Amino acid sequence: MEEVAKHNTKEDCWVVLYGKAYDLTKFAKVHPGGAKLITDAAGMDATAIFDPIHPKDIMDKLLKPSLTMGVVDVATIKPEHVAKAPEAHKPAPKKKKAVTEEGEEEIEEFKKPPLNAMLNTFDFESVAREVMEPQAWGYYSSGGDDEITLRDNHMAFQRITMRPRILVNVRDIDMTTQILGVPASLPLYFTATALAKLAHQDGEVAIVKAAKKAGVPYMLPTLSSYTLDEMLAARTPDQQVFSQLYVNPERSRSEEYVKKLEEAGVQALFVTVDAPQLGRREKDMRNKFTQQGSDVQGDDEDEGAVDRSQGATRAISSYIDPGLNWEDVPWLKSITKMKVLLKGVQCAEDAVMAFKAGLEGCVLSNHGGRQLDTCRPGIEVLPEVMEALKEAGATKESFAVFIDGGVRRGGDIFKAVALGAQAVGVGRPVLYSLASYGMTLGSLEMLNFCCWRKIQDVKSPKGLVII
Repeated sequence: MEEVAKHNTKEDCWVVLYGKAYDLTKFAKVHPGGAKLITDAAGMDATAIFDPIHPKDIMDKLLKPSLTMGVVDVATIKPEHVAKAPEAHKPAPKKKKAVTEEGEEEIEEFKKPPLNAMLNTFDFESVAREVMEPQAWGYYSSGGDDEITLRDNHMAFQRITMRPRILVNVRDIDMTTQILGVPASLPLYFTATALAKLAHQDGEVAIVKAAKKAGVPYMLPTLSSYTLDEMLAARTPDQQVFSQLYVNPERSRSEEYVKKLEEAGVQALFVTVDAPQLGRREKDMRNKFTQQGSDVQGDDEDEGAVDRSQGATRAISSYIDPGLNWEDVPWLKSITKMKVLLKGVQCAEDAVMAFKAGLEGCVLSNHGGRQLDTCRPGIEVLPEVMEALKEAGATKESFAVFIDGGVRRGGDIFKAVALGAQAVGVGRPVLYSLASYGMTLGSLEMLNFCCWRKIQDVKSPKGLVII
C-alpha cells in the first residue's frame, strides 16, 4: 500500500478497489460525478465509496489490462489509507400540491400507494418517479435529443388496431413458449439494463430471482451494478439466462467475458450494435450531479474539469468499441459456441445481412429511444423485416426476431407476436417496479401478474387478427 500512496495527485492517480490498485488518471476525467471524487481518493483505498453502485469487476471489464497495477496486501492498508465519502445531504421529501375544499392549495408529502393499488406498468413508473433520486430517474427515463423516439415507441403500438373474430373457443389458453430453446411462461424476457442498483440496492440480483419466479429469461447486462459472478450465483440450478455484450476496444476483455459466460452455461449472446457512441440524453445531462457530487465539486468547476455536456451515460462510452462492424462478425462467432444475435437492428437490410452472416437472430430495437432520435420503433420495423427475411430464405426456426421498446401491456406483446416476433423484451418497467417496491413485497411478480398476463384478455391468436 505504501507504493500506491505515492501516486496521490490528479496527474498520477492510483486508487485501490477491492484489493487491486488501478491507474485512474485518465478515467477520472470522464467520471460522471466529476474528477474530484476520484482524485480525492488518489493513493487511497476507495472501495467503501465505490461499492454502493458499481460492481466489483467493472474496472477489470472496462480498463485496459495495463491499467491494473497489481494486488494490494490488505494487511498493509492502514486507517489513514481508507478514503471516506464526503457527508451527503439527504434530499428533501418529495411533495405535491393539493387543493382543499376551500379551494386553497396546500403542500403534502408524497405517500407511496400500496402495492395492490398498482394496476399497470404506468402506475409503477409514477411511483418510481417520486421515490428515485433525480440522477437515477434522469438516467433511466431519459431519451435521445428531443425524445421523439422515446415517446413514439409506445405510441406505435397504439396505432396498430385489432380486428377481432368471434365465436372462437378460448376456454383453455396456453401462453408458454420457447425463447431460443429456453422455456418461458409467455413470449417475454427481461432485457438488459445498466446499473440496476440505481433503482434498488438488490439490483440485478433481484431481477435474476424475479425472472425465475415469473418464468421468463433475463438478459444479463454487461454494465451491471453487481459482478457477473454475483448475478450468476443468484440463479436457481435449473434457471437459464441470456447475456448482453458491449464489445470493448480491448478485444481481449470481451473474449474473457464471453468465455466466462459460456462456461457458466449462458444460452445466448446479444451483441449491442446500436450504440457505437452513446446518445445525447439531455435529461440525464441536466441531472448529472449526485447529491454527494454537488457538495464537493466546486474546485472541479473552477478548474474546468467538469464537462457539463456529459451525463451518467457518457463515462462508459469510451469503453465501447466504435469501430465494430460487419467484418467483426466472424470474430464474434469464433469466440463462443453460444447463439449470437445482434441487438439494435433497425431496418430490413441489416436483418438480412445478419441472417446471411450466419447469426442466430436479431432484436429490432432503438435502444429504448436513447440513441439516435426520430428512429422508427421496433414494432414498425417488424413487418418489413419479416417480409425481407422470408424472401432471403430465413424461417422462424433458422433466424429468431425479437423486438423491444415501448412494450407496456399484454396487447403489445400480442401485436408483436402476431406480426412475426418470437418474443418481446422489457426493461424500464422492470426497473421502475424494482425502484418502487423492491423485492420484499414481490413487486416484480406483481408486475408480471397485473400487467403482462393481461395478454389473456385478448385470448387466442386464432381468434384475433392484426391489421
